[in-house]
Amino acid sequence: MNRALYVAKTGLEAQNTRLATISNNLANANTTGYKQGRAEFEDLIYQNVRQPGGFTNQQTTLPSGLQLGVGTKVVAIQKMHTQGSLQNTGNELDVALQGRGFFQVQQLDGTLAYTRDGSFQLNQFGDMVTSGGLLVQPQITVPPNATGVTIGTDGTVSATIPGQPEPQQLGQLEIATFINPAGLNAKGDNLFTETIASGVPVVGVAGVDGVGTIIQSFLEASNVNTVEELIGMIEAQRTYEMNAKAIKAADGMMQYLNNNV
Repeated sequence: MNRALYVAKTGLEAQNTRLATISNNLANANTTGYKQGRAEFEDLIYQNVRQPGGFTNQQTTLPSGLQLGVGTKVVAIQKMHTQGSLQNTGNELDVALQGRGFFQVQQLDGTLAYTRDGSFQLNQFGDMVTSGGLLVQPQITVPPNATGVTIGTDGTVSATIPGQPEPQQLGQLEIATFINPAGLNAKGDNLFTETIASGVPVVGVAGVDGVGTIIQSFLEASNVNTVEELIGMIEAQRTYEMNAKAIKAADGMMQYLNNNV
C-alpha cells in the first residue's frame, strides 16, 4: 500500500472520532451536570530508516536521521471536570455543587454511582431520588406533612413540620471526591462509576477539606462552550478535507505511474 494513503487514512479516522466527540458535546450542551469530552491524539510508531545519532563513519554521526511517521491515533476521550455555570431554578429539591465532588446514588444492583446532576425529586415513599428514580445516598426521607425542605451548604437536610417550632433534621448529603475524576467511567444517565484509574472515593462533608459546597435551588449546567465546539468542528472538517486531498493526490501519483510504466 502507498505509504501516504495509509497515513492519510489514519488522519481521516482520527478527525471522524474528534467530530463524533464534538457532536456529543453539542448534543449535551443543555444536559444538567454534563462534562465536556475532549479527544486526545498520539502519533503512531515511526519507521527508523536511518537512526538519529547513527555513525556514518568513525568520525561522523547522523544529526537527524530518517524517521518515517505512519499516522495518528485517538488514545483517549478525556472528560473535562471543570465547573459548569449555576442556574437558579427556584425548586427547593434542586441542588448544585460549587467545587469538587459528586453526589452519591444507589443503582438497582445496590452499587454506588456518582453524579453532578442535583435535580432531585421525591418518590411515592418520600425518599429523595434522581430523575431516573435512583435513591440518593445517604437515604433521606421527607415526611409527607412537611411544608418545606431546606438544604444547607454542608448538605444538612431539614424539613418544616406543621406544629413544630424547630425544623426537623432529616439527614445529610455526603459528597464523594476522587483523586482522578477523569478516570471515572461515564455510563450514561448523568452517572459515573468508579474505576481503577479514578481511585477509590473519599466521602466527606460539603465545604470541608476542599470539597465543594452545596447550593440549594440551583443546578449546574453543562460545561460545554458551544462557540469553542463550533470552532473545533470547523478545524476537524478542514483537517479531514486536507487528509482526503492527500489521498486523492497519492491516488493521482499511482495512476500516473500505472499509465507510464
